[in-house]
Amino acid sequence: MSIIDILQSIIPAAIFFAAPLIFTALGGVFSERSGVVNIGLEGLMVMGAFVAVVTNLSLASTMQELNLASLTPWISIMVAMVVSAIFSLVHAVASISFRADQVVSGVAINFLALGVSLFLVKQWYDKGQTDMVQQPFYTTDIWLLSDIPIIGPMFFSGYITSYVAILLAFVVWFVLYKTPFGLRLRSVGEHPMAADTNGIHVTKMRYIGVVLSGALGGLGGAVYALTIALNFSHATISGQGFMALAAMIFGKWHPLGAMGAALFFGFAQSLSVVSASIPLLENVPQVYLLIAPYVLTILALAGFIGRADAPKALGTPYIKGSR
Repeated sequence: MSIIDILQSIIPAAIFFAAPLIFTALGGVFSERSGVVNIGLEGLMVMGAFVAVVTNLSLASTMQELNLASLTPWISIMVAMVVSAIFSLVHAVASISFRADQVVSGVAINFLALGVSLFLVKQWYDKGQTDMVQQPFYTTDIWLLSDIPIIGPMFFSGYITSYVAILLAFVVWFVLYKTPFGLRLRSVGEHPMAADTNGIHVTKMRYIGVVLSGALGGLGGAVYALTIALNFSHATISGQGFMALAAMIFGKWHPLGAMGAALFFGFAQSLSVVSASIPLLENVPQVYLLIAPYVLTILALAGFIGRADAPKALGTPYIKGSR
């Protein structure tokens, strides 16, 4: 097998697995740049995956009759974004308005999301998991670009959600670093008192940051459910939210850095899938490849968290008038 063949196996799979992590990590960037720690990204992904699958299953037959079946997954992820954004308000109210410990609030979000979703699955489907979705996302060739020799099949023949994730990373970078909104959001995460003195509503900006993280976390979970898992159970989201959190920290709270780290973790996840076709990996026990993403997550955090420059007011509740 040539190096080109190996790359054509690894790169599409890495981008495919990285897409949900990119969406969720970008959500984490919004929340933590505003000064609110969001350990609840895992729970937001769980809620997004659950809502997307249930919406997809509920709409599939109706959309089929209307000859709009291709819109079903798009509607599903939009509903998931809205519900997850609303769900994230629990974390926002607890950590911003009531000034609760942000880590404890985030952990509670993780438990609450999994508990609520599994309870509803049992009530609605009378079993521990949903049915398989009828209208998932399918691979798409990008017109003209997919015909480019060598790089076309590597980068431009895959899931549209992967391209949207990479594009969104650049959009978030532009919003955070090139717009007044981004400056205000970052200012409340760095020095909320100075921001407040300059007329910026700290509480409002932090609420916006957390709600955006909820929407993007839900989007990440929805994309994972409708491209990889294709149903919802207790194991649909099993650590991906924490990988996204690690990608955000590994990427130093920067949208493009988070995207790069998510691609790295996506590559680690893809190894267990493509290993059989790669000579160097075909004899490696499957269990080692399955745990590789989690081991790399720990190593990334252990090696880089000390050198990452977190927002200075991250995790500190803001009390107006206090020093």
